[in-house]
Amino acid sequence: MELTFKDKVVLVTGSGRGIGRVIAETFAEQGATIVLSDYNAESLKAAKQVFTEKQYPFIAIPCDVTDEEQVARLIKEIMGSYEHIDIIVNNAGITRDTLLMLMKTDQWDAVINTNLKGVFLVTKAVSRQLIKQRSGKIINISSVIGIMGNAGQSNYAASKAGVIGFTKSIAKELASRGITVNAIAPGYIETEMTHVLDEKAKEALLTVIPLKRAGSSKDVANAALFLASPLADYITGQVIKVDGGMVM
Repeated sequence: MELTFKDKVVLVTGSGRGIGRVIAETFAEQGATIVLSDYNAESLKAAKQVFTEKQYPFIAIPCDVTDEEQVARLIKEIMGSYEHIDIIVNNAGITRDTLLMLMKTDQWDAVINTNLKGVFLVTKAVSRQLIKQRSGKIINISSVIGIMGNAGQSNYAASKAGVIGFTKSIAKELASRGITVNAIAPGYIETEMTHVLDEKAKEALLTVIPLKRAGSSKDVANAALFLASPLADYITGQVIKVDGGMVM
């Protein structure tokens, strides 16, 4: 079966760079119309340039997913441009890593607001339209850290665990309307976030990965592609770990 997303409108939050950008490009390669969205103006500008050069159909809308008014405007602009939205990838996320005893309240709040509240606000804003359509695919990007925890990342782990619980709850709420909601939990993926790790830390990570290599953003994007396709129509409320076997 050939996957095609022609005539599908796909919103990817945090798609200015990193995993989000690759997810957006992967859907575009399969014929989808993409809504690029990011709070960082420079990242969004760079993504727009790439999409323009590759002649992908897209629009770009700046949005801070922690701001309810901006999120409402984002969905309104999408509907004004296309009159439907088919796939939502809640990818926007940040880290503010530090040990609990050193963690400031604003570091906790920033991570929870972006990684968890942002997923809530976007999903809530778009759900009315999906219910009206009686169709839609929501894919939330969590992390294996939300499953296993990690020292120095209590805020990040809490936010990503929250995404998993939210995913399962909303999957139950929206299933009767033909809408699926799933999560992807990436493991050690080579991104700008992980480039800052020193070599010793990277080697330590590889020792607990059965496949003995880091993953790529494309690995995560392929999982999103699968969950958004008709191949996954009977899958909802699930967490797919893309981690090389790191967490079993």
